[in-house]
Amino acid sequence: MRYHLLPLLAFTTACATTGATFKSGVGDTYFDHPPFYAGAGVASTTSVGYFPIAYQRGTTTPSMFDLRADAGTPMGALLDDMNRYLDSLGVAKRLVVVGGRGTPPDVMFGCRTNGMLPDDCVDRDSLEGAPRGIFNKDVGALRLAVGRPSKDWTTWADSTMAAANVSNALVLTLEVGDYYLQQKGLKGSKQVELGTGYTVSFPWMTSLDTPVNVLQLTGALMDREGKAVRIGAEGMLAKRTSFKVSVLGAQSMVSDEDVAALRTARREDLPGQPLVWQVALRGLVRELTGR
Repeated sequence: MRYHLLPLLAFTTACATTGATFKSGVGDTYFDHPPFYAGAGVASTTSVGYFPIAYQRGTTTPSMFDLRADAGTPMGALLDDMNRYLDSLGVAKRLVVVGGRGTPPDVMFGCRTNGMLPDDCVDRDSLEGAPRGIFNKDVGALRLAVGRPSKDWTTWADSTMAAANVSNALVLTLEVGDYYLQQKGLKGSKQVELGTGYTVSFPWMTSLDTPVNVLQLTGALMDREGKAVRIGAEGMLAKRTSFKVSVLGAQSMVSDEDVAALRTARREDLPGQPLVWQVALRGLVRELTGR
């Protein structure tokens, strides 16, 4: 099992943001509960393409500490599964990726962080119950935002979309984020709201003070000018940190074993018990494209 020592690594973690969020197309949005989506609705008749789903390292820890997605790894296998499934949905046109370059848009979702310590989650208690007003209306605990792509990526993506005769393109990413735990009921049970209609329970001894590492899908529907039209996120797997480990100021991180188990994990609460990751991916695509 891997652990993330929050106080020690916070100073050395590189910022995962690939571009400023100013004028990115969709402003920063804050949530306490799912669904986690922002931006304009999209007509089902809009022509849409999609780039293959990518895996992004270094979103909550330095890249060197994050899981790899090379051939033969559980993350690589999950990514292959997802791209085959996305192809099978048939809701958009697969874009031929030739000579891709530049920095793509970066959809970020997870706990609000301290400005001084970029990867140190803000204490949720400091946000809950805060009065909403004209100056502090954005008090939700979870932040959804998108960083602008680089100019060379925008130019390349525009030509790729033009060649496919589509006006918008899906950019989807498999990555890790940090979510907050919530107390459930009077007995002190804990839960994490991972996404649309999906909540996972945790033992009552789980600490509320330590965020949980979550494997999630994030996505943006981009126009040909490099602006995001709609963005969103769906969590699939939450890694519990034991009470003893949290006392040390550490956080359990998603492991290769967890990813391998996710490939076959099923939503037993839904008819037909579909795969967890398929429900998340299908829901993300539907919310971003209107299809």
